[in-house]
Amino acid sequence: MTRDAVPGLRSRHPIGAHLPALYAEDDLAQRFTAGLDTVLAPVFATLDNLPAYFDPRLTPADFLGWLASWIGWDDDPRWPLELRREATMRALELHRSRGTRRGLTQALRLVLGVGADVRGDGAAVWSRTAQSELPPPPAAEIVVRVWPLEAATVDVERVEELVRALCPVHTRCRVAVLPGPPTAEGGST
Repeated sequence: MTRDAVPGLRSRHPIGAHLPALYAEDDLAQRFTAGLDTVLAPVFATLDNLPAYFDPRLTPADFLGWLASWIGWDDDPRWPLELRREATMRALELHRSRGTRRGLTQALRLVLGVGADVRGDGAAVWSRTAQSELPPPPAAEIVVRVWPLEAATVDVERVEELVRALCPVHTRCRVAVLPGPPTAEGGST
């Protein structure tokens, strides 16, 4: 859908009605302004509904990708429309936790409907004591274990694509697909 000529859309502000009395009965002037009304009606309709364009729940589908880009969210047209709307609404929340375990698991659950468990810390180390020796370096690899929740299967390619987009650039991430949620011992149920 586009916001250009919409057949049958009437202008809420017809120009012909506001012309001086001299042109009120002039057929040419009325037809000319009616043509302008046809062109301007979608503009007025858009402006009258402008707040809806900035609400991901209400914005037209063809405007949603552009709205998402304003807040730095990568809208994927392959997703169902309702999922795209929800992801755009929650984009700021997801941005706050981007690059963290919580952010990655939330994004995987929201966007792909999979559960996730993130192991590893990307080789980040720290100490509570100033001037002390650093702890031994951890493994530089992050393992993202996923399992199906809402979907019957896990689309590994899409999971890997999302993990690459959301993991910090300095880390190596590996995706492992489990048949169900992991148990306390680290396996899956």
